Amino acid sequence: KECTSLTQITIPPSVTSIGQNAFLGCSSLSQISIASSLTEISEGTFSGCIMLSNITIPSTVESIGNYAFSGCSSLTQIIIPSSVRSIGEGSFFFCALLEKVTIPLSVAIIGEAAFEKCTGLKKIKIPPSVTEMKDNVFKGCTSLTDVSIPSSFRQIRKLGIRKSVHVVRI
Repeated sequence: KECTSLTQITIPPSVTSIGQNAFLGCSSLSQISIASSLTEISEGTFSGCIMLSNITIPSTVESIGNYAFSGCSSLTQIIIPSSVRSIGEGSFFFCALLEKVTIPLSVAIIGEAAFEKCTGLKKIKIPPSVTEMKDNVFKGCTSLTDVSIPSSFRQIRKLGIRKSVHVVRI
């Protein structure tokens, strides 16, 4: 936590979970190698790691905790593996350069403000497996132009999507 001179880490195979806020504010952290034994990325784990531009989440991770990557302002893309069932509240809050997010069919829940203020995000497809999306998921995503949402969703306005965004029901 708050290790401002830490630039890279390797999470060994013996680790299955990274503790809450473990690397919070490690502002120089730019490279992370995570072993495929990890099953959970806890709350705030990489929050505020402003130099982190890319991360590969192992296919063993089942949940991304609240604010896990919030404030990772250099993060440009994230591929969420098919093992993930839930994306926590504010998980990618204020990841300003995040342009591409791939959400797999395994995800059922997207927490409140999960992608809020991801100003670089241009389009996103929410798979039909998502049964619950909390409020303000896309609030402040000023570059967002296209959103594909399952036809079962009725309250799109609560997602924080601007009126000018093209919404396609799938």
